Amino acid sequence: MFLSIESKIMSVAVASNTPDRVFVNLRRFNLIMGVFHLIQGIAMIALSSDFSITLSTQYLRAVISGNSFSLEQNLQPAASIPFGPAVALFLLLSAGAHFLLGTVLYNWYVKNLKRKINQARWYEYALSSSLMIVLIGMLVGVYDVSTLILMFSINAMMNLFGLMMELHNQTTSKTDWTAFVYGCIAGIMPWIVIVLYISGAAQSVNTEIPAFVYAIIVTLFIFFNIFAVNMWLQYRGIGPWKNYLYGERVYIILSLVAKSLLAWQIWAGQLQPS
Repeated sequence: MFLSIESKIMSVAVASNTPDRVFVNLRRFNLIMGVFHLIQGIAMIALSSDFSITLSTQYLRAVISGNSFSLEQNLQPAASIPFGPAVALFLLLSAGAHFLLGTVLYNWYVKNLKRKINQARWYEYALSSSLMIVLIGMLVGVYDVSTLILMFSINAMMNLFGLMMELHNQTTSKTDWTAFVYGCIAGIMPWIVIVLYISGAAQSVNTEIPAFVYAIIVTLFIFFNIFAVNMWLQYRGIGPWKNYLYGERVYIILSLVAKSLLAWQIWAGQLQPS
């Protein structure tokens, strides 16, 4: 036990002794990635059509006919969501996070990285990736506001379990995977809903989901899971992932690629001006 604790302390010390130039390079990397996200976000607003989706909600209403009484669902429109600005929003959220980490939050960022934790990453992902999963849900026909709120929330919880994984293992001598497992369970739930809607559409004679939507689902599902693989490799200390900062760079690259793929696949499929 004492050997494992000593190993943990030495591992943290190695991170603390990382040359300052490594963090300076990471700062520059964040700023560059922020620019890439920002440019794409602006382009998405400027180049997109006015395509929107009307969301709905259902309440029970009493139906009285003569002496009979029953409760029926009452479908009502709730809001119309313009897709171009919504897609731009998750790009702009990421841009803002990168710029903050490269400027006013830089010292806090470095302090946390030396402890092998990045709290800002998980808070940003809780917002941006949850918005992404909601938009994917809308593309396959999930228009119910309550369902979308739940999809957003449980995906956000998946990311907060990632934060909990890093926080918890600050105080353990041996990696505890509890938060990781719970995060994986939470993360799969929105995809189950998406698959159910796709299956329902496939069985409908008059409904056909466009090919670009299938491409989005496959590519984004793969990338969402690669994030979990990256964390697993970090905590297993496999190959270059023994260096926490290597995993940090992989997170940043994965975030850019996943968001860019979703944004431009949606643009190619639905948001091009007619």
